[in-house]
Amino acid sequence: MRVAAVARRLAHHVPGSCCETGGTDLEPDRRCDGPSAYRVQAMVDGLDQVALVMERKWGVGRLRLLVSDFLRAKFDEQKDRLDAALRSGEERFVAAQVEGMRRAWAALDRAAHETGTNPLAPEVWECVLPSTGEIISLVRSKEEAHHVAREGRVFTVAEIAILIEALGEGVLAVKQKFPGAAVTGIRRKAPIDWSRGDDIPF
Repeated sequence: MRVAAVARRLAHHVPGSCCETGGTDLEPDRRCDGPSAYRVQAMVDGLDQVALVMERKWGVGRLRLLVSDFLRAKFDEQKDRLDAALRSGEERFVAAQVEGMRRAWAALDRAAHETGTNPLAPEVWECVLPSTGEIISLVRSKEEAHHVAREGRVFTVAEIAILIEALGEGVLAVKQKFPGAAVTGIRRKAPIDWSRGDDIPF
């Protein structure tokens, strides 16, 4: 789970914030502490961008698994400190822990490079849906799918296997018996019109 995304949700419930007390953009609640809440949200938004950059570089949830157990634990401890600061609603506490979280992301990034691990560089295949012309991306793993998901619809090799299996034994048998045979379309059974029932077969 993205650390900054968690922080964003918590920031929306900072004690005294407009989000908690029910104010609106046009008519803010009198209990909203205004500038401080906006500054807290701005800090969280900036941290969220750091997390997004790391996700695009290493994959969603992958970076913290590429470092030592000790560093992973330190990263998670910093996340807990950030969460506590956001719950407190104290701007100075949030500022300190947001900076700590930035340093934590940088430490993980640096450590992953030092181990010789390469950033995620997915190989993407594209196909065009015959009926709509929509482009679909095909990748090998879930990590790669997360990496390119913002660019459109993505399927992994494992998902393609599930779809192939759903075609039934007939298609697989034809593929085995006639190498090079191509699937050119799939006939869908017309839905039953329950007001008429099935056609009488004679």
